[in-house]
Amino acid sequence: MHAEFWQARWARSEIGFHLPEVNPYLQQHWPALGLPIGARVLVPLCGKSLDLAWLAGQGYQVVGVELAQRAVEDFFAEHELQPVVSEVGAFRVYRAGAVEIYCGDFFALTAQQLAGCAALYDRAALIALPPEMRARYVAHLTQVLPSGCQGLLVTLDYDQAQMDGPPFAVVDDEVQRLFTPYWQLDELACGDVLGDNWKFLKRGLERLDERVYRVCKA
Repeated sequence: MHAEFWQARWARSEIGFHLPEVNPYLQQHWPALGLPIGARVLVPLCGKSLDLAWLAGQGYQVVGVELAQRAVEDFFAEHELQPVVSEVGAFRVYRAGAVEIYCGDFFALTAQQLAGCAALYDRAALIALPPEMRARYVAHLTQVLPSGCQGLLVTLDYDQAQMDGPPFAVVDDEVQRLFTPYWQLDELACGDVLGDNWKFLKRGLERLDERVYRVCKA
């Protein structure tokens, strides 16, 4: 979606996509990646996710990217952190402890800014983008992240005719097409989670499949 869309959603506090708890898939599957303590982890389109604090609490250096300044400021305020703010390239960067969030356009990220980044965690980025932007998003990830970078990708799959996104339905075939051949994909989990998501039930969905992939850049 365009920048104005997300800025308006945050300004109106229309943030139903924000989870009030740490994502259970993250807690379940992240340890199996075997990443060394202190590794840098990229979290694109991070909002004010509690997952950022969880990753930092596990000993990782977290690099979030978020367009909406309101979301960034809310994250630090809600965790009672006073960030140091600086200008880095096209971004305003907020840093406190093991978390730094680049406030600005994801597509302005450079490989230099992500040097040494060992991991990726995407719970809400790919599914936030319409079809015409998803290929560009994956291409940019591939360009700026170093070889050997690994992590988790979470997607949703439902009948797009029953609900407008975001979040958008991203079917397995599309995920495979977007990431192959530059990334290795391994599906870790898949299940219908509609019963746990009353907001989607109210919007008329009859099925809501959530998939978790382990990804590794060649």
